[in-house]
Amino acid sequence: MNKSEQFWDRVACVYDFFVNVINAKTHRLLCKEIASLIQPTDIVLECACGTGMLTKVIAPQCKKLVATDFSKKMLQRTEKKCKHFANTDFKTADITDLDFDAASFDKVVAGNVIHLLEQPQSALRELERVCRPGGKIIVPTYITKRKHNKIINIYDKMGAGFKNKFTFASYEQFFIDTGYTDVEFIKVEGKIPCSVAVIEKK
Repeated sequence: MNKSEQFWDRVACVYDFFVNVINAKTHRLLCKEIASLIQPTDIVLECACGTGMLTKVIAPQCKKLVATDFSKKMLQRTEKKCKHFANTDFKTADITDLDFDAASFDKVVAGNVIHLLEQPQSALRELERVCRPGGKIIVPTYITKRKHNKIINIYDKMGAGFKNKFTFASYEQFFIDTGYTDVEFIKVEGKIPCSVAVIEKK
């Protein structure tokens, strides 16, 4: 188990305080935006599901959901909250090396994880690989409005390992630099805001 896995396993029991209290406004609005992108016929893969914030709004909207995370303790909390959804399976998974066939999902959601990755480009390629043509890859990530965001810095010092501290502009540029030029972005405001990148696979 690497340091990042250890960190997320360690904070799994308290992460909902960040979700529901510290950054509640952002997450409430983000859930609405994500739910609006899911259709009743969709088979959905969710990567980095954490403690189930988005899982809870995706599952009621879709035909089938596979919720994944590389932290077993995070995934356990999601499963405990969402086990009543008969259409949802839970699986540990590495976003940069997914154990799913190509073109398996109508929607692929990777929430608030890109900024944590050493090789975010590799993750995007995997998300694209498992998404069917005509499907959508939905990638929200946290945005740093100011150079020194105190909350982000605290989490970083604890071991969260923010590899990228995106602004709204630099997040858009990241996709351009990675080769994705036709991307829709949805801004979600709050204490720590989000930018949701939506890519339709050609």
